[in-house]
Amino acid sequence: MAKIEDMPDVSLRLLEIFAAMMRCSTTVETAEFLGVSQPAVSAGLRQLESQLGITLFERTGRRLQPTAEARDLFEEIRPLFGLLRSFSTRARDMRSGRVGRLRVIATPPLGYSIGPKALRAFLSDRPNVTVAYDVRRLSNVLEAIETGQADVGLVLNAEKLETVNSEIVQRSQMVVLLPEDDPLAEQGTIAAEDLKGRQIVGIDQASQLGRLVAKGFALGSATYEPQIEVRYCQTAAALVADGMGLTVVDPYSAQPYLQRGLVARPFMPACEIRASVLTRKGVPHSSTLLGFMEAIRAHINT
Repeated sequence: MAKIEDMPDVSLRLLEIFAAMMRCSTTVETAEFLGVSQPAVSAGLRQLESQLGITLFERTGRRLQPTAEARDLFEEIRPLFGLLRSFSTRARDMRSGRVGRLRVIATPPLGYSIGPKALRAFLSDRPNVTVAYDVRRLSNVLEAIETGQADVGLVLNAEKLETVNSEIVQRSQMVVLLPEDDPLAEQGTIAAEDLKGRQIVGIDQASQLGRLVAKGFALGSATYEPQIEVRYCQTAAALVADGMGLTVVDPYSAQPYLQRGLVARPFMPACEIRASVLTRKGVPHSSTLLGFMEAIRAHINT
């Protein structure tokens, strides 16, 4: 039995030339197929035959005919090139973000609006990508990104975030959501003082958006005394849709209710909010993550 060190040292490049030659028959055609010179093909075949100690091709006119030994060897290496094609395809898909796993976490306003739209577009041509998608409070989203439990976070916030990478993808402002037949709906904007004496569904003031609304009322020299207080803007919007007064929420949470007898008007003084994409500091972005972030940017205004 031959020792390992006695085996011919055949490079993958020589096998590639050999396989191409088996399909093309002439060194000119093989050179064109591989994108190399004809002398390089001829030299490669001579080197392979020398290393193996076997005649692989015999010249017949202008063509090289494979020997029986060449045909047998070609059948041996044929699976190898199938594996290489699969390897190349997999690498290309990974480079373009078409395979892999993505972990997304979002706060409710974006998690129930922009997130699903972007995710649908992102997955439309990525059947081999799997996604874990979760919707939590801002503190949970920040913790998940900081600790690497999630790859990307979608948040609506009004305060600067220091512990994560934060890319602002859209700036907007809080709106008053109210019935379309309410007299205030005729106004272009609605000031905090206009809401005096009205039944308000408020946002938990322990949250960023709740604090932002309370600050807006204070700047507008109005008292913020919601009769009902809820945790999420979506809950406030649902209660208003059920005839329980009006509310000041983000435009993403208000959007689904604008075709259900409600309208949204900018709240004054303006309370700016920022839709942001969060990623972990010091961690390179995968192609899959970059593809999803691009989908978010493309759908944030749709």
